[in-house]
This record gives sequence, structure tokens and C-alpha cells, in this order.
Amino acid sequence: MTFNFNSELYAAPNVVEGVDYARRHRRHERFDDTQARTDDVPKTTILAPHGGGIEPGTSELCLAVAGYHPANLPQIPPAGVTYDYWMLEGLRDRDNAGLHVTSIGCDDGVAVSLCAGSLNALALHGFRPEPPDMSETDQVVLVGGCNTTLRGYLVEGLCIADFDARDAGGHGELDGTAKCNIVNRTLLGMGAQLELSTPLRDAMFAEHSRSRRKHTTTELFWTFVAVCRDALDRLEAEQIVARPGLRCLESGTCLEADVGRRSHEPSRESV
Repeated sequence: MTFNFNSELYAAPNVVEGVDYARRHRRHERFDDTQARTDDVPKTTILAPHGGGIEPGTSELCLAVAGYHPANLPQIPPAGVTYDYWMLEGLRDRDNAGLHVTSIGCDDGVAVSLCAGSLNALALHGFRPEPPDMSETDQVVLVGGCNTTLRGYLVEGLCIADFDARDAGGHGELDGTAKCNIVNRTLLGMGAQLELSTPLRDAMFAEHSRSRRKHTTTELFWTFVAVCRDALDRLEAEQIVARPGLRCLESGTCLEADVGRRSHEPSRESV
């Protein structure tokens, strides 16, 4: 069975949460009871829409980029920046591919609300490299998404750290530029997406099994995480200096738009 939306997956009678799949998220508490200048909105959400056994290694990367060690979730470093995160994980011993829902079909309420309340989002994905563009052994990361600034920072940082980072343009849905892609459903309407090849993810863990991955992360894993966090820090620093505009620039009111739409629709009696 193929699921076009997360809601279809959740409603399937033969698929059970906690047995076939799981969802994890963290929304950090924020409040301000002072009368001094208030900080603005949450800056960034980290996503792993195909974690667990669907695209192995992306759950661990999501947690680490968000600022938590994947083994037991302590903050790393202890006083470091942490980000909100969301993931869906395949829990099956096999056939986790059947749980895959494309990113444009992600309608999970928590994922949507986290992205909709953040300026930025970064999604971690996995793919299998194939000829003619790549060999099956290539350790490659494709950088996509609608946020071209963040894309540039990620490509720059990954290349400096000796990763084979390539722009995802021309790689179909791996480009991550669809407006309905969950990573682009932010306050600014854009995010960034990282597609890591299977060989690259394999190299990030000494033991690449579900139970052992989180305990056997390699230096390559943490170098990759550091690059991602540096790129996000760079982007967020710019957003503090020059705050992005969030004004609605559409003309007309909802009522006017609704009246105009209804005037061209047939009445219920005539249908």
C-alpha cells in the first residue's frame, strides 16, 4: 500500500503506531513575562520525515543537529543552542519502505505547526546513489530546499570539511523546492533539505543497526553535524541583525475574497 499523506498512514487499519512506526518531537518552552524588549519567533526546526528504518541514520542526525546526543538525549554541548525537532521513524524489522510518505504529503499536525511557527527548517533525508550521475559507492550529500542562502552556507561548509556536497538542482524531488514540501512550509516559505547517500550514512556509524547506531557515531557524523549547526548559526545571526519581514501583502480581506469566490459558484440547489 502507498500512502500519499501522513494522515493516510496514521488512519490505515493495518499500520499501528508504536509497532510499525513512531513519532518523536520536541517543542521548547518559550515565554516572556517581562516588559522589556521581547525576542521574536522561534528560528529553526529540524526534521527527519523518514527516520528509523525508512532512511536509516536520519533520526540520529536530526537529534544531533537539534543539539541532542542521539544515544540518551543530553544537550551537546551542555550549554549549546537547541532546536525544535520532529521525526517519523519506521520501526519494522523489514519493509520500512512501505511507510515512506513523500515530503510534499507530510500533513502531520505537529510537523506542520512546528515549521509554520519557525523562520527556518532543515530536513535530513537519505537516498541511494545510482548511475549515470553517481556510482553506488559515492559518499555524496545533495543540498536542496527553497532557502538559497542556507543552501549556500551548507554547500560552502560541507565542501570546506571535505564532503562531496552538490547542489540538488536537476535531481528531481531530491531538489526539495516544492512549495508543499514540509521543509518549505515555514514562516518565510522556505527551508533547506539535505539528501545523504547510503554509503555516506553508513560511514557515520561504526555499527549501522537500529539499536547500535546511536551508540557508535563516528567522527564523520559529528563533523557533518557541526557543519549543519554552523550554517544555521550563521543564518540566524543575520536574521537577528535584519529581521525578516512577515507582513501579509495580499490585497483584499478574507470576506471579500470569499464573497468573490462564492459569486462564481453554483448554488447548492442547482448542483
